[in-house]
Amino acid sequence: MIQYLIVCPLTFLAGLVDSIAGGGGIISLPAYLLAGVPAHTALGTNKLGSSMGTVVSTVRYAKNGYLKGKAAMAACSAVAAIIGSSIGARLALMVPDQVIRNMMLVVLPIVAAYVLFDKRMGDSEKTGDISRQRMFVLSVLAALLVGGYDGFYGPGTGTFLLLVLTGVARMDVRSASAQTKVINLSSNTAALVTFIFSGNVLYPLGLAAGICCIGGHYIGSGLVVHDGHKIVRPVVLVVLIALFVKVLSGR
Repeated sequence: MIQYLIVCPLTFLAGLVDSIAGGGGIISLPAYLLAGVPAHTALGTNKLGSSMGTVVSTVRYAKNGYLKGKAAMAACSAVAAIIGSSIGARLALMVPDQVIRNMMLVVLPIVAAYVLFDKRMGDSEKTGDISRQRMFVLSVLAALLVGGYDGFYGPGTGTFLLLVLTGVARMDVRSASAQTKVINLSSNTAALVTFIFSGNVLYPLGLAAGICCIGGHYIGSGLVVHDGHKIVRPVVLVVLIALFVKVLSGR
């Protein structure tokens, strides 16, 4: 029961954050580790819950028309993400548990610094200054590389994708958010399949966390983007600091 009390509230928050700004895994994965779940099992169980939540925000973004005119790009990016994530997940299974835990000590401060100094968290409207073909190629390449990272580890994936798609591929933030969800859902699903076959998923805990994550994604994806960023930024900073202290003290 203690595991559920730790994991479920934090996965709800992770879903809320992830649906708006990406990077929900930076909250949800440490939650499983703090609850005492072994590292590889935490990776697999986290993929189950996050995949359930990401479905909701992906559908809501699509219904709002943010994928309009970019369906082919989304489909090709999804395939690239599946390939990258499958490779990454297989590599993760070869890495010792302690390496995965220690990665949190590096990833958490980096993401916290990004959130602290980028007050808009990638919310820019840089569009129209590169060709559609180049945007297509950059999106697929980002899906392959970041998808590989998502399969191997995961936290911060959505945020990294949002940064690349808005800053490098020059998408508007709404279209980039929608593309991010498609890519993230694809990479999550591919990694989840790998972890299922390796026996590294706790289904009761993962399904309970998934329901909480769905709630967070539903609420977050329904918020206006600008208001959402205003809400998420201070919450993310507080949670990241708290989790970093916890992970550090638990070494």
